[in-house]
Amino acid sequence: MEFRRITSLPPYVFTIIDSLKIQRRREGADIIDLGFGNPDLPSPEIAVEKLAEAARNTRNHRYSMSRGIPKLREAIAGYYRHRFGVGVDPETEVINTIGAKEGFSHLMWTLLQPGDAALVPSPSYPIHIYGPLFSGAEVREIPLRGGGEAFFDTLVDRWQYSWPKPRVIVLSFPHNPTTTCVDLPWMQRIVDFARENEVVLVHDNAYADLGYDGFRPPSILQAEGATECAVELFSMTKSFSMAGWRIAFLLGNAEVIAALAKLKSYLDYGTFQPIQIAATVTLNEARDHPEQVNQIYQGRRDTLCRGLQRMGWHMDPPGGTMFAWAPIPEPYAEMGSIEFASFLVKDADVATSPGVGFGPDGDGFVRFALIENEQRINQATRNLRRALTKLG
Repeated sequence: MEFRRITSLPPYVFTIIDSLKIQRRREGADIIDLGFGNPDLPSPEIAVEKLAEAARNTRNHRYSMSRGIPKLREAIAGYYRHRFGVGVDPETEVINTIGAKEGFSHLMWTLLQPGDAALVPSPSYPIHIYGPLFSGAEVREIPLRGGGEAFFDTLVDRWQYSWPKPRVIVLSFPHNPTTTCVDLPWMQRIVDFARENEVVLVHDNAYADLGYDGFRPPSILQAEGATECAVELFSMTKSFSMAGWRIAFLLGNAEVIAALAKLKSYLDYGTFQPIQIAATVTLNEARDHPEQVNQIYQGRRDTLCRGLQRMGWHMDPPGGTMFAWAPIPEPYAEMGSIEFASFLVKDADVATSPGVGFGPDGDGFVRFALIENEQRINQATRNLRRALTKLG
């Protein structure tokens, strides 16, 4: 039997590390898992309480709205005013999605079709690459090296020399996996470019509230004229530690929002309504939660980076996200990221994500996820120091 839409998908390289983790745990090893970016922090107490309360009300057991209930859309609009100083119309410029991956994937269906093209950073979160491919479009990967300025120049150059001209540019800053950050003037430049060239910008702002050392990641909607050409995904996964709840939003250009709403009306009835009610209350009444989360992740980042530096594994501390993007140390560079990440599981009992899983440009790196407490991260760096003997 042939499955044409998925036949061309490469093997999911992260399963190699997952299999090794399972094997080592069966052997009795205490694996410190810094691989999968699955937040370990509990959701806000108010969210849990409101979910339980709403779930007991049988009126909430029926189908909901695929766009999200009105009060939820009003709540995220209020959060954007509070956090970014941005005003969006909850009726026409906001839609609820069942997590950011669902929202992004279906958004690509509305924006792209066979014969179209999208520009995507490389390396990149896998769905940013495969979402456009699932829509039948061509993906042109833009190397994300040398920071935001070099990336911008390369992106503009590639767009100018592309044919057909790409209809969509996918962005995500702070960036997973490279942790690259950009400021608001950078966002203004890309918005000006998109308006001039009639390109749709899709910014996945998954780490909107995770910026370190005083850095506060901007929203692309803060740029002047952004709603003419841009939409932004905002997820409650990291900011509010609500990964399994599957609550995210697309905000921005009204035409794009309306197009996604039309598609979703055929595909789903929205998230379970008690979850939407709990998310509404959380956005309105737990606005300090993201700052608490940010402080915890910054402490973990500092612990990891200090430990790696002490052993001679040098990397730039990330300015945002819940990850660290570490070049494979020179004595081990020839191994490549899959072999090196496998070695770390087997010899150090530490799991990371091989960089090649985010695209070929990531092969010289591994990604650490800051999903263990500082004590466990300290233990991980001690294990790594013992295993990486060539770093001396």
